[in-house]
Amino acid sequence: MTELLDTAVDEARDEIVRVGTSLFDRGYVHASAGNISARIGDGHLITPTDAALGFLERDRLALVDAQGEQRAGDRASKTLTLHRRIYAADPTARFIIHTHSTHLVALTLAGVWSQDDVLPPITPYFVMKVGHVPLIPYHRPGDPRVADLVTARIADHLASHTPIRAVLLDRLGPVVWGPDAAAALAVLEELEETARLWLLTDRRPGPLTTDAIDELRAT
Repeated sequence: MTELLDTAVDEARDEIVRVGTSLFDRGYVHASAGNISARIGDGHLITPTDAALGFLERDRLALVDAQGEQRAGDRASKTLTLHRRIYAADPTARFIIHTHSTHLVALTLAGVWSQDDVLPPITPYFVMKVGHVPLIPYHRPGDPRVADLVTARIADHLASHTPIRAVLLDRLGPVVWGPDAAAALAVLEELEETARLWLLTDRRPGPLTTDAIDELRAT
């Protein structure tokens, strides 16, 4: 069992470094903004506080046990509480990415479509890959109250059978999650691209029709 866990930790370290490098190379992150984590058994692996995601060192990633106690690596990101609470609220979540993506932060400054849906569903892939994305009111980075707000949103959507894959933190950027790194990246990329499209078109396009959205969800 210990050997299997060690293998899972090693694989998660490599995946987090790979994702961080990819995000940096493609301009989704800058400086030391953002963080990444993975669920490992009952514990978590998360990027250190103030780490530059484009230059992560695998052995310095913070390993945290089921009680939230750090077992290895540099000091965990100040958003550890938020990550742990998301994992607890959504059993399907295995990988979380938080960035300060330019167009999504700009969207919160310019004005979102609504508090419950920050962007209108203007493209089919937004409907299929992203879905509903609520806005979380501004709190300072690392404020534990954010975790309460995010998990409340997750619970509300689960209760209404419309599970969410992301939230947008006002003035800070998106937090996205999925069953693996690829799924979380797909949500982040489609979310940022839709924000870019909507801002480039002066926030004029309306959503797809209800019939079109229902067809996409059914298919």
